[in-house]
Amino acid sequence: MVLVILFDGVQPIDVAGPVDVFTSAARFVGDADTPPYVIRTASLAGGTVRAAGGLRLVPDGDLGGVEDPDLLVVPGGPGVGDVDDRLVAWLAERAPGIPRVVSVCTGAYLLAKAGLLDGRRATTHWEACGYLTEMFPRVAFDPDAIFVRDGTISTSAGATAGVDLAMALVEEDFGRAAALGIARLLVCYLRRPGNQAQLSVQLSTQIARTDPLREVQYWAAANLAADLSVPAMAERAGLSPRQFARAFGEQVGMPPGRYVDLIRLEAAKRMLTDTTDGVLGIAHRCGYGSAEAMRRAFLRELDISPTEYRRASAKEPVSPVGSPPVADLLAGTS
Repeated sequence: MVLVILFDGVQPIDVAGPVDVFTSAARFVGDADTPPYVIRTASLAGGTVRAAGGLRLVPDGDLGGVEDPDLLVVPGGPGVGDVDDRLVAWLAERAPGIPRVVSVCTGAYLLAKAGLLDGRRATTHWEACGYLTEMFPRVAFDPDAIFVRDGTISTSAGATAGVDLAMALVEEDFGRAAALGIARLLVCYLRRPGNQAQLSVQLSTQIARTDPLREVQYWAAANLAADLSVPAMAERAGLSPRQFARAFGEQVGMPPGRYVDLIRLEAAKRMLTDTTDGVLGIAHRCGYGSAEAMRRAFLRELDISPTEYRRASAKEPVSPVGSPPVADLLAGTS
């Protein structure tokens, strides 16, 4: 049984994302009479909660009377800082006896407050990591990881990372074929490694202010095998190579060559983990020209070869976002 905790101010997608993954598993595993995951929701006293954005969620029952689940999901949201102390006490008492405990986004705050993350590695939304590190110095928060699994407790970053973690659990429970079917059904990645950066290159760099540069920036990311030299991109933007390089650096925050290196590397990493395509084919599609050129890029940036990167990702037990103020992520925490 999967138990999802509800409380006022919970982020709806933190609940719906993992639940959708688990319920979708029934399409590929088991039958109608024996679903692979039985989902239950509960709140303090079983009362209806008002989620962030105003949605009203009606739980299945009272948290105080629920049986221990096989998997506990603790979502986040702006309401985590105002959660009743009784919920935190419930977590401190019951969670240690639950085989698998998962938090989504700032749900890690509730686990940390209950003392469940002491001495462990964890992650949460990248903007809250610094804040939570100060609040809970005994927890090693990783601001970059999509999800972190430490023993029986797993923590995930932003809301979509909760989907990644749920997909990882399905693959662990029922194999790659079931997870792949769900990924196709929900139109999402089968596997983003837990140690993949929370923010893509497009999100972690600046978006150019002027249309010609912005269009080149997007075009380059969608055409990695094209000629992405400075002269070629400058011609596309209608600028001289010197003008283009200067304007791109000023507006994007890095030289155009560096930007191209990063978007090619990011795409290659994704293909290595999401597909079974050969290294040579991936190298050509990502614009490296040869497997050796891609190998040198991986060694330079990651100190690991593409083949080793794929192997390391496969060894995991499994298979980003705007910039809201920390006050909004953890409203009411003290």
